[in-house]
Amino acid sequence: MNPAVFEGDDTFWFETLRSFSHAAYGGSDFGEVLLTAQKIKPGDFDSWHDEWLALAERIAGEARCSEKGAHRVSARDSFLRASNYYRMAEFFLHGTHADPRINVAFDLSVTCFRSAAALFDPPIEPVEIPFEGTTLPGYFYRGNGVGARPTVVIHSGFDGTVEENHFFGAAAFAERGYRVLSFDGPGQPGMMHRERMVFRPDWETVVGPVLDYLLARPEIDPARVALMGISLGGVLAPRAAAFDPRIKALVALDGVYNLGENPVQQLVPGSPELQRALLRADSVPGLDTSLAQAMAARTDVRWGIQNGEWVLGTDSPRKTLLRMLDFNVADGVAERITCPTLVCSGASDLFLVGQPEKLYEHLTCPKTLLSFTPEEAADAHAQVGAMRLACSRIGDWLDEAFSTARVRADMYAGQRTRT
Repeated sequence: MNPAVFEGDDTFWFETLRSFSHAAYGGSDFGEVLLTAQKIKPGDFDSWHDEWLALAERIAGEARCSEKGAHRVSARDSFLRASNYYRMAEFFLHGTHADPRINVAFDLSVTCFRSAAALFDPPIEPVEIPFEGTTLPGYFYRGNGVGARPTVVIHSGFDGTVEENHFFGAAAFAERGYRVLSFDGPGQPGMMHRERMVFRPDWETVVGPVLDYLLARPEIDPARVALMGISLGGVLAPRAAAFDPRIKALVALDGVYNLGENPVQQLVPGSPELQRALLRADSVPGLDTSLAQAMAARTDVRWGIQNGEWVLGTDSPRKTLLRMLDFNVADGVAERITCPTLVCSGASDLFLVGQPEKLYEHLTCPKTLLSFTPEEAADAHAQVGAMRLACSRIGDWLDEAFSTARVRADMYAGQRTRT
């Protein structure tokens, strides 16, 4: 769709659309977002921070007033919006890792979300998942309904928080009766802000302990556990599913085959072999200059490289691009996935166009490609701007996948009984 604000700056527009999108599950209000966006200087990261922080502070104040007056629903709603707006405030600041504004806004975002979580019925439960001598932050949603029900495990990608996952599917699946476990792994905000634990491509080593924790809970049906990865999670989750048979259904929102392929093709000349050689070299003055120029001219490149250095633990644009190439399901990894898999794709994806189709082509498991179009206002990356539509279609697919799985399990159990 055409930008409503920030015409000519696709990145600022996308992040604004992302916040508009969260209105679907209580994470924003249209007028608040539009008015704030209109105050921001295009391409100015400090202006972005200041305006979103001011909005977050105001809405958090509304939440505290409602809470003091024992108005639970009003307090919950305002805390949810404030949490999202604080997240927005620190989003573009990672180019200076020591900037104190980063942790201030992040911590307030978490605090507001947890205040809101306690006011749901049933409450959303904050959890700590044991992982390599520390813990991963997460939330457990009991969902609406009784008895044995499927569970969806959700994680985000390159920049989304575990709190934001509420608006990207956790709330939607919980209201459909699913149990939901949402978490932040290495490289994601909860672990970066707390421990500076950067991303790792072997995501099965992250999801494995998460599933250990989940399946130790007595209310979980191990035969009906799905994994959904959002954005960069669209390659991380498939990587995990390739190596962990406890995952019974997989959703890639959107699908990714190789994270680094698109940005490297855009920014580095030559064949794939030459590109890797240039990125590995000790010194390539011409390429370094062109990358610096691209960062100065384009918000998407500047933010992508800066955030990449932050979450990947690199110290230069070339090293960042090279590290991105490690996040893939190539060399037969995608082909190892056996569970039913849903690959989502936005026709106008700003970051990873074509990657969902490439992942889908390599899958040999039962698979579905779900394409979203401009006519549906759902063609953006991860379907921001159309979360009700996206969650509806994903939820329907999960219902059918688990219904089929239950029928097969019952048939198998019956065959064993008759034998």
